[in-house]
Amino acid sequence: MMKNKRPAASLTIKTEVVCPNDTNPMGILQGGRLVQWMDIAAAVCAQTHAEKICVTASINQVDFNAPAKVGDIITIRASLTRAFHTSMEIFVQSFAKNVLAGKKYLISEAYFTFVALDKNGKAAPVNTVKLVTLSEQEQFTAALKRRESIVKKKKKTQQLLS
Repeated sequence: MMKNKRPAASLTIKTEVVCPNDTNPMGILQGGRLVQWMDIAAAVCAQTHAEKICVTASINQVDFNAPAKVGDIITIRASLTRAFHTSMEIFVQSFAKNVLAGKKYLISEAYFTFVALDKNGKAAPVNTVKLVTLSEQEQFTAALKRRESIVKKKKKTQQLLS
């Protein structure tokens, strides 16, 4: 039976420390490592909402706003913006905090799309979303516009390849 769940019920916070093996030769966190951490947080959020195993379908517009360095504490916040039939959009923000300076700042954000799977590995329906706050309603509406844009781009690409 499908449930109507609030985005807050699946909110996920993941914390990491930037170690030397996470960085490039300049001591700056590698973008790929950050995206990996973001993907894990988004997966936990999606699976918590859907109550099913979920897989990454796409990552939309990863923005890297500022670097993080060795020793920084990274906090990743993943929150559900919208559930469709078998997929969900998750908004992920990453923050770095320099422990000595005590300064916390946004380093990256992106939208991830996950698909829920049944026991046979086929796409499965997900729980619906119960919106409470104005922010949740705005994200919900914007998610549909992003999805429509992605579908339009995919169709255009398929036409070019045909």
